[in-house]
Amino acid sequence: MTSPSNRGAPASTEPRINDRIRVPEVRLVGPNGEQVGIVRIEDALRLAQEADLDLVEVAAQARPPVCKLMDYGKFKYESAQKARESRRNQQLTVIKEQKLRPKIDPHDYQTKKGHVARFLSGGNKVKVTIMFRGREQSRPELGYRLLQKLAEDVAELGFVESNPKQDGRNMIMVLAPHKTTKTRPLKPDYGDGVDVAAEQDASAQG
Repeated sequence: MTSPSNRGAPASTEPRINDRIRVPEVRLVGPNGEQVGIVRIEDALRLAQEADLDLVEVAAQARPPVCKLMDYGKFKYESAQKARESRRNQQLTVIKEQKLRPKIDPHDYQTKKGHVARFLSGGNKVKVTIMFRGREQSRPELGYRLLQKLAEDVAELGFVESNPKQDGRNMIMVLAPHKTTKTRPLKPDYGDGVDVAAEQDASAQG
């Protein structure tokens, strides 16, 4: 009988092993994946003991349940290692946003483009929004051409994941980094072609 303190507790995700498997018979799978067939639980436990392995229930919903002979401790360790490696390799994708006007000044465009390039280089997606005001709303092609130009200018770092589309007064496009792009910091792009690092070196030498 379940004790009051355990009521409402989440069911364990751990599979049942060895003596905790309380069924009269199981469908047994050998340590190398070979199908042994349906055997009595006593025989399955005996085979596990003789092979110095554990009897692990791998498909509890099956009738009869499917159990496999394995080294459960080693299996848990390897699974944990794979999970850690997967989390380490998984890159958290963040969506950044950059807003532009359809008649943006060339200098401002270069600055905005630099931001987009930095975001993509950092492994982030970028939502680019063109904001139309007043009569500009009747010229959506201006926004489309600007987004197309931006996509071409940063093509080495990313690609168009979501094509430009009208959303009320705005036009939106989503850029995503290439999977082969390695994240790396970019030098600030002020849009005037000045190499900041070279300028700082020159001033230091002076």
